[in-house]
Amino acid sequence: QVQLVESGGGLVLAGGSLRLSCVASGGTFSSYAMGWFRQAPGKEREFVATISWSGGRSAYANSVKGRFTISRDNTKNTVYLQMNSLKPEDTAVYYCAAVRSFDVFLSQGEYNYWGQGTQVTVSS
Repeated sequence: QVQLVESGGGLVLAGGSLRLSCVASGGTFSSYAMGWFRQAPGKEREFVATISWSGGRSAYANSVKGRFTISRDNTKNTVYLQMNSLKPEDTAVYYCAAVRSFDVFLSQGEYNYWGQGTQVTVSS
């Protein structure tokens, strides 16, 4: 059983930056593809970014491409989401997710493990 704990959320002005972290425990971290998803008030949870077990492959939602960067440090069992040029529409609860696979997945249905989420609020 994998446990995921996100941190790094907060309140930031539009144009600012935040870095989210997700620490995993209870499994072999390097065996898992990792993803970030988000859910804004009144909306469905949506894909943000994903990264393969080695970090060699990644994918992004069009809405964040060029502004967000996903990375991982397998020695620290941690995946990161660097968010730059934040916009008010990026306001959401951000969730970290894991699936035991060497592939990458954009669909939340593919992920087996989820964190509790961290709130990101971008003020204009």
